Amino acid sequence: MLEVTGLNQYYGGSHILRDVKLTVPDGKLTVLLGRNGVGKTTLLRCLMGTVQAKSGSIAWRDTPLTKLPTYARVAQGLAYVPQGRDIFPRLTVEENLLVGAASKKAPSKIPDKIYELFPVLKDMRARRGGDLSGGQQQQLAIGRALMSDPQLLILDEPTEGIQPSIIQDIGRTLRQLVEEMGLTVLLVEQYYDFAKAIADSYWVMSRGEIIAGGEGANMDADGVRTLIAV
Repeated sequence: MLEVTGLNQYYGGSHILRDVKLTVPDGKLTVLLGRNGVGKTTLLRCLMGTVQAKSGSIAWRDTPLTKLPTYARVAQGLAYVPQGRDIFPRLTVEENLLVGAASKKAPSKIPDKIYELFPVLKDMRARRGGDLSGGQQQQLAIGRALMSDPQLLILDEPTEGIQPSIIQDIGRTLRQLVEEMGLTVLLVEQYYDFAKAIADSYWVMSRGEIIAGGEGANMDADGVRTLIAV
């Protein structure tokens, strides 16, 4: 599993992450919920090494990651879909996907599984990424992350600005990745109903701290909707 212990981070004089401790069970989908500005994105950046934590430890399947650079964490099986997608707008869909395989021996073609998960990408593989809709760009960003054959997929608010029909498609795809392909998924999300529908487990963050956690099936009973509204 992914284990985070005593993680701290500061921006200037502000204490952004405060002794964060959480686990992400192997082969499960875990959601991290919380309002804007509580430190969720900073935590994900610390997990990927794009921001170095000031203290604490991060381990994936008993391998310490805390001191590793980002590319080495990718080599350990981590992949990241950032908030806002960050696709390359002037590259084609196919070129964007191939960028995701940069850490591997470059494939001559896109694996069939990517197009099976996201048929729209196959239909639009010659179109520039910037010409896709927001929902299609999000599918492209997830497909690009999967090109590195990750074991742990980390996503930062993939439903942001996406039409409801695509949100449902993304939810089904994430469950498919867990149930059929054995991936572990850590998802940062603010859309409560979406998170509840797909989560195996959850954590709630407030003001840089983890304040609650439990099984996804118990989110209503645990009052998680109220926790993230405060």
